[in-house]
Amino acid sequence: MPKSMTLNVRVSGVLSDFVSANVGDSGAYENVSEYVRDLIRRDRERSEGERLALLKAELVNAFAAPESDYESLDADTIIARHRA
Repeated sequence: MPKSMTLNVRVSGVLSDFVSANVGDSGAYENVSEYVRDLIRRDRERSEGERLALLKAELVNAFAAPESDYESLDADTIIARHRA
């Protein structure tokens, strides 16, 4: 199990008001920790989604290339290329 991390964050003004509006009886979250955990999860999902979109774009480009652009490679060549 991954180790736990404690974060201390200071927000004030408009940000503090925004957090307060989302936490407690009037908000969607019971406490600030729950809110921050959800924000981190959403950011991770967004980041993973961006990486997946880049991979999909690369695959679309690769499959759109004419067959004459393809080069036959063996596993040793690919491994050596990525070590360099």
